[in-house]
Order: sequence, then C-alpha cells, then structure tokens
Amino acid sequence: MNWNTFEFFPVMGEKLTTENTLSLDFTAANQELEAVDLSNTSAFDRYVFGKLNQARKKYGIGGYLEKRAIYRRSEVFATGESNFRNIHLGVDIWTEAGAEVFVPFTGKIHSFQDNAGFGNYGPTIILEHEIQGKKLFSLFGHLFRSDLENLEVGKFFQAGEILCHVGPFPENGDWPPHLHFQLMWDMGGNWGDYPGVAAEKDLEFYRENCPDPNLILNF
Repeated sequence: MNWNTFEFFPVMGEKLTTENTLSLDFTAANQELEAVDLSNTSAFDRYVFGKLNQARKKYGIGGYLEKRAIYRRSEVFATGESNFRNIHLGVDIWTEAGAEVFVPFTGKIHSFQDNAGFGNYGPTIILEHEIQGKKLFSLFGHLFRSDLENLEVGKFFQAGEILCHVGPFPENGDWPPHLHFQLMWDMGGNWGDYPGVAAEKDLEFYRENCPDPNLILNF
C-alpha cells in the first residue's frame, strides 16, 4: 500500500516536527529512568514534562516497536516472565492534559470503553476506516472519561473533526498525560480495547497486524 497517496489531518491539530516535538526513549538504554520511581505517576510525570520543558517542546513522541523498561510499573503487563509484554505497538504523544485530538481521516466509531486500572488505557476510542478497499482501525487511548459521553457505535467523523482529548491521571489509566495512537488491520474480536504492548514471542504477529502509526503521523 502506498501511504504517500493519502493526506492525513494532523492528529494533534498541527504537524509534529523537530521544532515542536522531542523524541523520548523509554528503553533500558536510558539510564535516567533508573532514578525515576515509575510506580509513582507524579514522579513519572515530573520526569516526562521536565524533559519537554528543558527542550522547550510541546510534545514528546516515541514508542513504535520500542522494547520498553517502564512496564514493570503495572501488573497489567505481567502475564508471567516468559510472556512479559514490553514491546510497544503504538506511538505515544506526550503533552498536557486537555490537548485536543483530531480524526486523521474519515471513519466511524467501532467501539469505545473505559479500560480502567493502573497502567491500562483508561478511556479508549476505536475508529474504523476504509483505505484502498481495506478496513483499518485506529485506537486512541488515555483520554478523558467525558470523551466517551454521547458516543454511538457507527457514528461518523470526518477528517479534521475533534474526536477526544488527552486525559489527566489517574482517570487516563494513571499515566503522565499522553495519547496512545495505534493502528490495526484486524481487531481479532476485541471491542473497545486492543493490546498496545506485546511479548517478544508474539512480535511477528503484531508487527504484521499493527502498522507503524508514523505512516499517518509523518513525524
């Protein structure tokens, strides 16, 4: 598929560039993380936004297929040591709570729900699109609970319409404020939820089913 033939509306309402966006590293290679109490969301938040403020950037970004060191903060990802999920399948856009999130291209509501719990998605919306005759799903996680009000399955949104907002902790799953943006070809029967982190043994399946969101974000 030639993604370059499509024009996508910027998910954050403006293009993400090196002028306004900082790449963040949450792998074990980032030794700064060893000094951060990741189980304390306020401390984690101070670290993330300290980095952004220091760099004078509005957004932080990263994560697609990143082998992360931050998931031991939550039992959500601990399904046994051999199945430990630590490879991120979406892209995170870290920015202040309340930031508006826009529909990148025409789609309809597939499903939505509040995936509550420490380390989970919190309020989540999934859109269904059609692109060159194929279905493609986009997931927006870590939102405001109020974003789920007045939604209906099947409701259409045009590119450029406001869909939701970056949520605050703890209602966003207890994370520093950010949008988890992910693409899926097949929902596999999931509803209002889809794995955002994979175990290494399952990586090839998820790599095929979850294309790089930067194809749309174009950072």
